[in-house]
Amino acid sequence: MARLPPGIRFIVSFSRDQWYRAFVFILTFLLYASFHLSRKPISIVKGELHKYCTASNEAEVRFNGQSQKTSDTPAHQLPDNETNCGWAPFDQDNYQQLLGALDYAFLCAYAVGMYLSGIIGERLPVRYYLTCGMLASGAFTALFGFGYFYSIHSFGFYVVTQIVNGLVQTTGWPSVVTCLSNWFGKGRRGLIMGVWNSHTSVGNILGSLIAGYWVSTCWGLSFIVPGAVVAAMGLVCFLFLIEHPRDIACSSSLAMHPKGYENGTHRFRLQKQILTEEKNKPLDPETQCLLLSDGKRSGHQNHVVVLPDGGSGVAAISFMGALKIPGVVEFSLCLLFAKLVSYTFLFWLPLYITNVDHLDVKKAGELSTLFDVGGIFGGILAGVISDRLEKRASTCGLMLLLAAPTLYVFSAVSRIGLEATIVMLLLSGALVSGPYALITTAVSADLGTHKSLKGNSHALATVTAIIDGTGSVGAALGPLLAGLISPSGWHNVFSMLMLADACALLGHQLSPPVRA
Repeated sequence: MARLPPGIRFIVSFSRDQWYRAFVFILTFLLYASFHLSRKPISIVKGELHKYCTASNEAEVRFNGQSQKTSDTPAHQLPDNETNCGWAPFDQDNYQQLLGALDYAFLCAYAVGMYLSGIIGERLPVRYYLTCGMLASGAFTALFGFGYFYSIHSFGFYVVTQIVNGLVQTTGWPSVVTCLSNWFGKGRRGLIMGVWNSHTSVGNILGSLIAGYWVSTCWGLSFIVPGAVVAAMGLVCFLFLIEHPRDIACSSSLAMHPKGYENGTHRFRLQKQILTEEKNKPLDPETQCLLLSDGKRSGHQNHVVVLPDGGSGVAAISFMGALKIPGVVEFSLCLLFAKLVSYTFLFWLPLYITNVDHLDVKKAGELSTLFDVGGIFGGILAGVISDRLEKRASTCGLMLLLAAPTLYVFSAVSRIGLEATIVMLLLSGALVSGPYALITTAVSADLGTHKSLKGNSHALATVTAIIDGTGSVGAALGPLLAGLISPSGWHNVFSMLMLADACALLGHQLSPPVRA
């Protein structure tokens, strides 16, 4: 018999469960990356919405951060739908406050909606819920871009579009975290979710590149194309997302591989023999689908478990019940300030680079992606360290402690030159995004499957939504404060960010230990 080709040997070396687990990992990664891809254009387009009040020359107009008007006529013809200072109503001296209000509208709606999203998500099929949210998000992201083609200059139009988009995007995070946690156990959750959470940075990078490609020529496409991507991924979600391993008779734990088959309206599960030394161990929520619906072990070691299609039958946890889980409130407050810092960079970094390094809008957008590249390494590093130490809280505290002085150095050396800016973007991205990534993924999943829940797996989306929703309050405040403070100098913005980082560290000190 001929020997199998290397590629086929590689394929068959993995079990059916492992292939499905890898598929869900990649799919949820791409789904949420598309959400972040659609959030990035507004930060790239800011420099284009207000640009012509700066100095001009024969070939191009460069943004140097000064909002002074000139009576000279630009050397090139302005489009009919633009004023001498950019795009109305952002062509006024208060453009920074207006742009900050757009950020605040989106993020405030996102924060409010997140609290409701987790509760709703626990009671609806994840696939349908996430698909509807992605289709709606794609529509409203594109709607913002249509303002360019239809010459819409109403500030209210852009604000309402941002508010609705913020609300529908809350369907994403609780859904994907719940789905991923259903498929992966606790063993290497920090590493797995650290790698997976790099979707945030990947989405930001792709969003910056896509928006930057059209920003100088037709900024409406900077929104329409990302909107189309999100909507297309919504259709992919509807066609392929598998919410729970039991839906296709797979195990949800890396250590167990039960056989399964379906008969009528019930699923039958064949569980392997339970080892004697494991009988007294507390049950992980991930193994509940292999046990009886009341969470108790059967008297027979080899048995068939009959589960209704509806799941375990355990009622979803209430909002107040989720708040009583130890660590939820403390880590929510910690994330509030950590996300304030992260989202200030997300929405204002390109404009800061344009002001300080005197680059055009497209180059500033491309350079800002280095912050997200650093965020990828920071999230993975935080996950690896927390798994090794088995201490999530200590890992967050260490990175928060290092982030504050790094931000100070960034504000001091970024004016020296482009090389210094590149180095500090990478380092700041790693230290700012590391704790944010760890809290929103591994810590949220650990708290959502806390031992105090006694095996109730219907708390994960609610806990995740509470933590991320509270963090989103900070995400809303950060860009708004940056818009209000930046006219007095960027050094004051960095002072605000360092203060927020110190508050995040204080909130971390109040939280109980969370072990891997």
